[in-house]
Amino acid sequence: MAGLLVTGTSSDAGKSLVVTGLCRAFARRGLSVAPFKSQNMSNNSMVCRDGSEIGRAQYLQAEAAGVEASSLHNPVLLKPGSDRRAFVVLRGQPAGELRAGEYATGRAHLATAAFAAYEELAARHALVVAEGAGSPAEINLRRGDYVNMGLARRFDLPVMVVGDIDRGGILAALYGTWALLDEDDRALLKAFCINKFRGDESVLTPGLEEITRRTGVPFVGVLPWLEDVWLDSEDALSIGRWRPSQDGIVDRLSVAVVRFPRTSNATDVDALAAEPGVDVRVTTDADVCREADLLVLPGSRATVSDLAWLREQGLADVVLERAAVGRPVLGICGGYEMLAATIDDSIESGAGVVPGLGLLPATVTFAREKVLGRPTGTWRGHRVEGYEIHHGVVDDDGSFPGGMRREAVFGSIWHGTLEGDDFRRAFLADVAALSGSLWQSRPGTAGFAQRRSAMIDALADAVEEHLDLDALLALTARSDS
Repeated sequence: MAGLLVTGTSSDAGKSLVVTGLCRAFARRGLSVAPFKSQNMSNNSMVCRDGSEIGRAQYLQAEAAGVEASSLHNPVLLKPGSDRRAFVVLRGQPAGELRAGEYATGRAHLATAAFAAYEELAARHALVVAEGAGSPAEINLRRGDYVNMGLARRFDLPVMVVGDIDRGGILAALYGTWALLDEDDRALLKAFCINKFRGDESVLTPGLEEITRRTGVPFVGVLPWLEDVWLDSEDALSIGRWRPSQDGIVDRLSVAVVRFPRTSNATDVDALAAEPGVDVRVTTDADVCREADLLVLPGSRATVSDLAWLREQGLADVVLERAAVGRPVLGICGGYEMLAATIDDSIESGAGVVPGLGLLPATVTFAREKVLGRPTGTWRGHRVEGYEIHHGVVDDDGSFPGGMRREAVFGSIWHGTLEGDDFRRAFLADVAALSGSLWQSRPGTAGFAQRRSAMIDALADAVEEHLDLDALLALTARSDS
């Protein structure tokens, strides 16, 4: 079974992007390739067509590889519900909770499931490109590890370490990663890769040569900073890095997205940020939320808790003020639930019945069974597609896809609907009319799926140009012997 494990010096070092680029590049060569991540810890997830829930990053990597995404690609998903517990999704379905004290010692059954999924995936494909989590040098977690060096040791996988040079201290981070590994783990570390480089590479070369001299680990390439690539990320550190469009459009539309403590599926608003003339800010600033043309309450992994936080921050008052004067508000999933009259939650928070913001005439009742689905509908003649991941059941009236609308307040339990170009642009046209903006969609603009595919291709182009793919394939061939 041929495989490669891509790890990083830290979270958000670029592992997900590198794996995405490698999957597309190897697929271009005609290889049957599949992505894999033993365990994600993320509240950004997606529902596959088979009804299983996995991390958004692996869903996108499967698209890059040209394969149908399933729970094989991400058998364990941990969704943080608080600082001390996470909800477990095992092979795409809910499977209880994991407490903080169990993280290093209580995951044996998860490791068993992850290893079985890897074996099944490897039997179907010529090459598996696996993604690690955090850093492989987290020696405090090594004993129960099955996503970094534990996975590599189990399947004798060559390991590449990716370092983000934009953070600074890259040489120390790479050398420190190598130094902290024990001898048996270190033997599998076969390659280093620099990510997000800007400048003259010749200035960097002496440092890379010295790291190789000290460790014996070669560099397979230096990936440049890719300005226009902002693919889905599973890491909370990436939320809010969208930049205002610099396209010369005078009539613009401003969107403020509330940054909840437990935001989930923040990728719902990526499609807004990709629309020309739409400026997206993820924020907790009350003035920004008040002045924006559209205020979005995104999904939440802890609806009742995040609603309490919204009130404590004074942001609930901003939502109410906007609704009172007809300024648009959109709630998605947990954010939609907050807009309801009451929330009955004895499942997620155990709080029982609590008052919502009362802007939509609905009640929310949390059920023990999670709803996972890929619903479709229409709105003003436009096809709408989304996906559902929720315990809260809302008695909506269907006046908005997956939910309801009252004047300038919109709510939907469906994630992902804004990725539909026609629906998104029609909705934004309504927002512009309600807010008094002169923004209009631009005819001929590339659609969101097209732009995302172009980003994957841009990643693959960079990988093919700047990484030694033949050397990486040679490493995987040795692991298959």
